Amino acid sequence: MEVKTIKRYVVIVFMLSLAATVQVLAKAPKAPSYPISADINTTVDKAVFATTPLTVTLRLDPCDIPEYATYNYGEWEWDLGGYPVIKPDPNMQSNNSVLSVTDPLATTLLSFFSISDVHIADKESPAQAIYPGYRFPEPCTPGPNGLPVGNSACYSGIILYTTQVLDAAVQTINALHKQTPFDFGIALGDAIDNTQYNELRWYIDVLDGKMITPSSGSHIGAKTIDYQQRYQAAGLDKSIPWYQAIGNHDQFWKGSAKVNDYLRKTYVGSRVLNTGPIISLPPDFNTVLSQRGLYMGVVDGSTWYGEIIDAGPVENFPKPPKVTADAKRRSLSVKNWMKQFFHTTSKPVGHGFTKQMVKDSFVCYHFYPRADVPIKVIVLDDTDKVGCGAAGALDNKRYNWLVQELDDGESAGELMIICSHIPLRPYATPQNPPPSNNPLYPLWSLWASYSEISENTLLAKLHTYKNLILWMSGHVHRNAITPQPDPNGDPNYGFWEVETPSLRDFPQQLRRFQIVRNSDNNISIFAIDVDTAVNPARLQNGWTSPAWTSRSYAIATQQIFKNVVAQGPNIDPCSGVYNAELVKQLSPAMQAKISQISPIVHSFSINSKARSTRSSTVTLNNTITGSTPTQYMTSESADFSGAVWLPYSKTPSFTMSPTSGTKTIYFKVKDGSENESATAYDSIVLKH
Repeated sequence: MEVKTIKRYVVIVFMLSLAATVQVLAKAPKAPSYPISADINTTVDKAVFATTPLTVTLRLDPCDIPEYATYNYGEWEWDLGGYPVIKPDPNMQSNNSVLSVTDPLATTLLSFFSISDVHIADKESPAQAIYPGYRFPEPCTPGPNGLPVGNSACYSGIILYTTQVLDAAVQTINALHKQTPFDFGIALGDAIDNTQYNELRWYIDVLDGKMITPSSGSHIGAKTIDYQQRYQAAGLDKSIPWYQAIGNHDQFWKGSAKVNDYLRKTYVGSRVLNTGPIISLPPDFNTVLSQRGLYMGVVDGSTWYGEIIDAGPVENFPKPPKVTADAKRRSLSVKNWMKQFFHTTSKPVGHGFTKQMVKDSFVCYHFYPRADVPIKVIVLDDTDKVGCGAAGALDNKRYNWLVQELDDGESAGELMIICSHIPLRPYATPQNPPPSNNPLYPLWSLWASYSEISENTLLAKLHTYKNLILWMSGHVHRNAITPQPDPNGDPNYGFWEVETPSLRDFPQQLRRFQIVRNSDNNISIFAIDVDTAVNPARLQNGWTSPAWTSRSYAIATQQIFKNVVAQGPNIDPCSGVYNAELVKQLSPAMQAKISQISPIVHSFSINSKARSTRSSTVTLNNTITGSTPTQYMTSESADFSGAVWLPYSKTPSFTMSPTSGTKTIYFKVKDGSENESATAYDSIVLKH
């Protein structure tokens, strides 16, 4: 070979090697800028609670963030004892509860998480509605019930850190996934606060693990202010598929009004939103937006605590206040909102939505989390397309679609979960509950009176399905669990309604769900609250982590606005926690079907598919589907003679007989109900 040829060959090899290295580095996960604490727990072990429920007499404005610590607002600590799992009346006939005692023969069929009401907010957007909340209860006037109009949805200090809180929640989910894997995750709506493109990109990009620039316009304070600084998000573990439901804030201005031409111009323009006064509760926001006289305000991103500027009566401003315009603030239609979920690096592409759904503006679908477990998840859009506000509603198209999905699931012998944003007649808030004949607790209608399908019609229809086990929702920002018993007292036709709280507001939790088959072949749904695992350590620049700061602001917001956390029975008033085991009585046919679910050895190999080994001790790599394995058995004999059951491991070690030659190892598992898998095997050559 000539010298030139050799040199050319070396260069080519070097370049190919460099390209391969770059490709590997590009795929390697990047370290997050704000790593969470290594101490990961659910609220069964420990939970956050507010230590001072408004004991001082001095009233602070919500925007007086620098004064929070001085007057003991936002203080919290850990309850190291945790909160037990409560087992409400399995027949849903009373509020009687006992402590849960896990069935020793139970086996897990499905494990998943839910997040809701993240409300990723562009705090510098000129289309915000800060004015009614930042000096609560002033300058708002009393509403018809004597309470001041305005609430923490308009403003709280939490809006400074919404992306960072989601990042901390994602890292918490990843850590829990390593302990006990999740089959999927579901986000129950209100991913964003105000319909904006940049808000949605921040949301998806945090879940995808990208660099986040959490500011807009002129990006002031980006080098000096913690909530403005660019950071690396951790990203959800790529092995966890996640799905999305739509909420009212995802499609309506502040979740409360149709986006009109004036708003569209305001979103991308430089002039701060100018509206009429909010003088009723609930307000008619469509009327408010047609009036003028008050500037809604924005956050000054160059200030440490996010000072509010450009807010107040028009006459207080010599000329209209302006901000830097930003085209990325544009308001998204439902179609364009769905389209963004196809621009993602996490799975599945579309996160439940299809191109046909985008074309039809139809945000309803179903999926099957596991092919080997008969559980169907139905994702329902129950938002109000007529009033464009916070009420629930169904038109005939969505209702007929839902009925068809339920009919199909029932006839196929599938257990069914409905995921929506707005709850279906949940427990009422205790302050002023409406009258009700329900023997358990007053119930609260969040349904629009003009909905084509009434709440009564929907509930009556749902009670005709034996296999409906769970309605999941968000919206109210709490951990309430409402039984929905069959009116005729048949436990086969009852279902549970479980709400997931907001990552924006206290208690800033997500939920972990496990559906298990008990020894009697009925099922239990374990709904466990999880606090985001923020990092208490000071960062290199001396700041606390943004998620840590946000938690303090969230508790202060609860104290100042007097938001009630314990809305419904069994919710702890200091922490907002409600951990529950919810028993669902199944029909005989469904009991028989789930009794047949066994663990399946999906893959099995020795030393990660190695052909040979010089050590007689090897590692048995395996993955299991179907029900959850609790024990395994392995042997060099196909009949497992002399072998014993051992606690299950994904990578157990096994010592082979010492003689050289080809070795075949047989492997099987069983679950807590004593159901065994078929036998798997692999071979390897032992060389000495």
